[in-house]
Amino acid sequence: MNFKAQVQAGIPSILPAKKDRNPMLNHVPVRRAVLNAEEKKLSIKNALRYFPKAWHLELAKEFLTELENYGHIYMYRFMPDYAIYARPINEYPCCTPHAAAIMLMIQNNLDPAIAQHPEELITYGGNGSVFQNWAQYLVTMQYLATMTDQQTLNIYSGHPQGLFPSNAAAPRLVVTNGMMIPNYSSPEDLEKFNALGVTQYGQMTAGSYMYIGPQGIVHGTAITLMNAFRKKGFYGKAVAGKIFLTAGLGGMSGAQTKAGNIVGCITVCAEVNPKAAIKRHEQGWVDELVENLDELVKRVLLAQNEKQTVSLAYIGNVVDVWERFDRENIEVTIGSDQTSLHNPYAGGYYPVGLGFVEANGMMANAPDKFKFHVRESLKRQAISINHHTAKGTYFFDYGNAFLLECSRADADVMGPNGIDFRYPSYVEDILGPLCFDYGFGPFRWVCASGDEKDIDSTDRMAKEVMEEIKLTSPSEIQQQLQDNINWISAAKENRLVVGSKARILYADAEGRTKIALRFNEAIKKGELLGPVILGRDHHDVSGTDSPFRETSNIYDGSRFTADMAIHNVIGDSFRGATWVSIHNGGGVGWGEVINGGFGLLLDGTEQAAEKLQNMLFYDVNNGIARRSWARNKEARFAIEREMARTGNLKVTLPNLVDEKLLNDLGLG
Repeated sequence: MNFKAQVQAGIPSILPAKKDRNPMLNHVPVRRAVLNAEEKKLSIKNALRYFPKAWHLELAKEFLTELENYGHIYMYRFMPDYAIYARPINEYPCCTPHAAAIMLMIQNNLDPAIAQHPEELITYGGNGSVFQNWAQYLVTMQYLATMTDQQTLNIYSGHPQGLFPSNAAAPRLVVTNGMMIPNYSSPEDLEKFNALGVTQYGQMTAGSYMYIGPQGIVHGTAITLMNAFRKKGFYGKAVAGKIFLTAGLGGMSGAQTKAGNIVGCITVCAEVNPKAAIKRHEQGWVDELVENLDELVKRVLLAQNEKQTVSLAYIGNVVDVWERFDRENIEVTIGSDQTSLHNPYAGGYYPVGLGFVEANGMMANAPDKFKFHVRESLKRQAISINHHTAKGTYFFDYGNAFLLECSRADADVMGPNGIDFRYPSYVEDILGPLCFDYGFGPFRWVCASGDEKDIDSTDRMAKEVMEEIKLTSPSEIQQQLQDNINWISAAKENRLVVGSKARILYADAEGRTKIALRFNEAIKKGELLGPVILGRDHHDVSGTDSPFRETSNIYDGSRFTADMAIHNVIGDSFRGATWVSIHNGGGVGWGEVINGGFGLLLDGTEQAAEKLQNMLFYDVNNGIARRSWARNKEARFAIEREMARTGNLKVTLPNLVDEKLLNDLGLG
């Protein structure tokens, strides 16, 4: 059968031959054995639901083997024979282009050039899943191939529940991931219920089908780094020869070295998994691989002396680098970490002193021992970072739960009050006040034609729109606009595209709407060769309630609430989104965050123009209103400006309290 026929077939009618895992691909570390005998039976029983009874005897034995060998049932036998990548939209079987757009994005998330563990359906973050198993993928693609504009598909943590009658204005797809009853949302619960096959960790854009490869975070990382250096007093060319030291070259974290090159510094990024480092080097995201610590010291000193812009991937543990640079008095200007510490004991963090293979074995076979090593490693890492910051290093938490897990390991990361961390989150210090509060966040689009000409054209259109907006914008957002004009101007030469023809750009509601309208008009006129899929990272102004990251600069006591994210996904759903998603977990971990996202297909119609204006406006301003109510002065400015421009927008504003009045109450 050809590709279209295989998609339309769903679960094959004849039991396919057993398949082995591809040894050339990265595979997820073995999950801990957490199920008892009765629970294992339930897990297998759950998995067999997708298949005819005649296959059950053979598959039951096979699924038990997977469960015992890997800690999860992936159903490798049912991996499709066709290549998985983002095809041009017209190559997908469909009854509506909206469904084809979703299929394109699903396949992009699972493209081996993009996905961290493609055969386990994990896109990034160590455990950020698109689906729990291959049966779910096959059934979902089949449903999408037959869906009409009068139906909506429900996805429950990877499981395609079915097509339900709806209407053309409704979303074509509603996705939820890991939406647990709160008392059952601990990391241990995730291990158990995921092994049972009833929930999954969708990360942010993995389980919502909106991941666009490392480019998705390159821009945010570049903006963050640029402003981190500005906080240290270094601008433009003065950054040359300054060191940014960090860790992680997996999915999202693979963007760090490219961002460092864009900013113009020396980036040293440690990665314990050789395959991950080599993959990023082959893709052009890192300049040089270094396997020896002595060699790394020599190379860094040369780069400092010659004020080079270079990215170095050290294949080894970052704790060794922090400690060695401390002993050598190598000056680190900016420091951070982007290992997957939301998942510290199942492959997200590798402790110093253990080899990669040894660590993978220990986390599955001796989890308590492995947990001890992780905690001791975090303590050592924190001590060394503290030594560097005492010498002037600016260290920030990159929202990966680094400081949170350090605190849980009793590492020395707490501030004088014993409540706050001694180092800021990058959202607290940079992205919150400079971007999110003003409405700027990671807007993204995918040229569904798959043609390079379309990405070039959309780059040009977006740049023109931003330049037009900048002419009449207030001084408060001139820098944000110029940074993004510079970014889009250099996007092609920086070779950011991996997989789908996608682009990301930080823009506010005005920018997003005007750019999208320009795209929609270009599609209508035939200036673009195909539709455009709009989306964004969940890491944005409104989409995510995350007290240790996205909402860490909310100081009115509400940062542990999740109303904003829920309102966001509901509001987007009836304002025109093609699909919406809401997740438990993402970035900083299961039980620590609620995040939501959307996808919207632009097809050149008036309906698309109406939808994008309603939805994009709300998608941003919902968050600005919440941030303004928290008394964030930048958000107050932004929402008052928006109300002045939009007559039917009425937002509740806070009355500010005189601090002297509170201090005079005698409460201490």
